[in-house]
Amino acid sequence: MRNWLATILTGTVSHSIHLSRIKTVLTDATDEKELFRGPARKSFTSMKMTTMEVQKLLSACKKLKPGITLSPHLIYARSNLVPALVSSKVYRQLEFLAVGTWWICDVKESDLDRATVEEANSAKQAEKKVLRRVPGSREDAFANRSISLRDTRSLMKVLRGTADPEIYPTMIGEAGHQSFQDFLESQYMIDPKLQAPLQALTLSPDPPAKTSVAFAVPRLHRHITSIGIFGPGFGAVVPKWGGLAEIAQVACRAGAVGGGVYVLKQGIDSISQAHLIENHSTSEGADQPLSNIKLQGGNEVKARWIIGTKSTLHSISDWDPPESTMIREITHLTAIVSSPLTTLFTPPAEGSPPPASVVVVLPPNLLELPKSLDPAEVPATYLIIHSSDTAIIYASLTLPHPSASDLLSSAIETLLSALPNESSKPDILWSLSYKQHHSIPSLPSPSIQKTDTANPLSQASTQNHGILHLQDLGPSLALEDDVLKDVRAVWERVTADDGESRGSFMLFEDREAIGGEDGEEL
Repeated sequence: MRNWLATILTGTVSHSIHLSRIKTVLTDATDEKELFRGPARKSFTSMKMTTMEVQKLLSACKKLKPGITLSPHLIYARSNLVPALVSSKVYRQLEFLAVGTWWICDVKESDLDRATVEEANSAKQAEKKVLRRVPGSREDAFANRSISLRDTRSLMKVLRGTADPEIYPTMIGEAGHQSFQDFLESQYMIDPKLQAPLQALTLSPDPPAKTSVAFAVPRLHRHITSIGIFGPGFGAVVPKWGGLAEIAQVACRAGAVGGGVYVLKQGIDSISQAHLIENHSTSEGADQPLSNIKLQGGNEVKARWIIGTKSTLHSISDWDPPESTMIREITHLTAIVSSPLTTLFTPPAEGSPPPASVVVVLPPNLLELPKSLDPAEVPATYLIIHSSDTAIIYASLTLPHPSASDLLSSAIETLLSALPNESSKPDILWSLSYKQHHSIPSLPSPSIQKTDTANPLSQASTQNHGILHLQDLGPSLALEDDVLKDVRAVWERVTADDGESRGSFMLFEDREAIGGEDGEEL
């Protein structure tokens, strides 16, 4: 079971680059595309790398311990991945760090609602930006002096309702297709100006008017109920060394122990028509088809099952998922800065561990938008910041517009200017911008989808022997439960004729430590 499961995880989760590859690109003057490798690299486009100060960057790279992930994600304590890591025993080879405070960028004084667009853009440049904590608990809400007592009580009603396992499903049932923005105003009398912190906790990739109750409420529930599970004051973690790719690597190691073989940097070039395997049959007596697969490196292999996402199976010209898909584009900008940004990394509660990451949210009204963009159609900009001796900023914006990368640069500059207690504004030493494309079911929006993904087995074409399609990771910055649900559905299909495997999904037996000089389990 470990063999193909690790392969699924490898194709489904994240990509990362080690800092040594950044050094190689700088010193050898090679193309920034060298940072993007593997069969899924076609999911990334418009790569642009900018280095401001090479020597300072090389010095900073020596201090930075983690690798750089190309698809940053948070893992909530309530994620279904957590018990799977425990039952599979692979958690022993992983380290996680706490995600601390959620911050939202705001203006000290604002009269933008009464200004024209031109006046508003001019005012944005002059106004003082400040960072405020996003209240995620009762204590946070009442400690926030920028919110009136009346609004605090309304906010607490929302937080209590979404945290209650009996109340929050009724919210979805009664108003699931309503926009979360209208729901907060009509049901809880929360002024639109005060909705931004609640919208921030949902990590929605869509504008507030297009974020539905069905999307927002389950994610608020996940956020609030995750706090305190791993320790006081925080509810999410990140892998220590390199994003979700670290989990994929550990899954591959587990698969290798079970007999799996991995061929790196060789995607599928073509698949010939399947033929029947002699003397192999299913429990129903039908012969099992075997496919001939030609890899891009020229090697050929045979397989009963071919499992992958849209990005890894793009070269199979005669196969399309029966369900139509749409492409969503998310723009990323990753920056290394000269400061560890320590003022953002205060422990969120007494007794909580020092956070290694924080989240900063910039509503669209904080940025100077081009005239071609309607502010109501622009989602929030999310910054995930990882800090050690210096800081890495991961900025993301789900906006298919040529100016998206410029808006991310502006968002980072806005953050660096708004930092309290900094003697001088930190410098950006290096940045990498790129676009990532996600194939998702052609529903109105990820925010309008049902919370559960359709069974991927219904998406596998019966005319393509043994090909099972997994959905690509969506644009959400939190790892969604649908990822593991897809994996489990495929596992049940592959092991359907194996009675011994039923009920053993992600249940790996203990194995003795072998091989390593340091005595670690391999």
